[in-house]
Amino acid sequence: MPDFNRFTLAIVDDIRDREQASDGHSRFGAYIAHHAEDFHDGGEPLRPVDFAAVAWSVATFPVMSPGYVDVRPDVHPFTVHRGHDGGAFLCAKVGLRHRDLARRLFALDWERDPWGSRDDPWPVLVAPERTDRPTVLVAATLLVPVPDHILLQPTVCRPGRTLTHEAKQVVAALAAHANEHLAPLVDELLGGGQ
Repeated sequence: MPDFNRFTLAIVDDIRDREQASDGHSRFGAYIAHHAEDFHDGGEPLRPVDFAAVAWSVATFPVMSPGYVDVRPDVHPFTVHRGHDGGAFLCAKVGLRHRDLARRLFALDWERDPWGSRDDPWPVLVAPERTDRPTVLVAATLLVPVPDHILLQPTVCRPGRTLTHEAKQVVAALAAHANEHLAPLVDELLGGGQ
């Protein structure tokens, strides 16, 4: 498992990308080629916001598994969207256990995924198996704007090394932005760790 911590939500793994590449260059690039239709708009390169959203989508689970970008398992889904103003924003959903709230309202709560490791510091939370009484499952959706200067205008729209390089650049910038600006919000929301 990647080395996540309180302030790391996304990790770009270039080494694994090269080691597992069927073309000897980039596994992520092969996925880009497989999703080539998503990387252009009528034969023209995408706008920077749309390029960022598509590149992030292809680089992460469930499209790539394991992803070119590994996302901390307790923060899912974690996506990039275009806002109403045309800018980009990161969107992460975080399940909140009742103990994270000011007071406990219901007896049933999110449970650790039974198939996950009991030692996992970032557990995946699932709905309780029992549903014989009222339950409130609280989740927070966090939105963080992405500044235009970390997005880039792709120069090509056909799969290949240039498109892969540009997609890797924007995905790495998004991961760094998430770790710097979104991770502290998640940490604060979860009360400094689980």
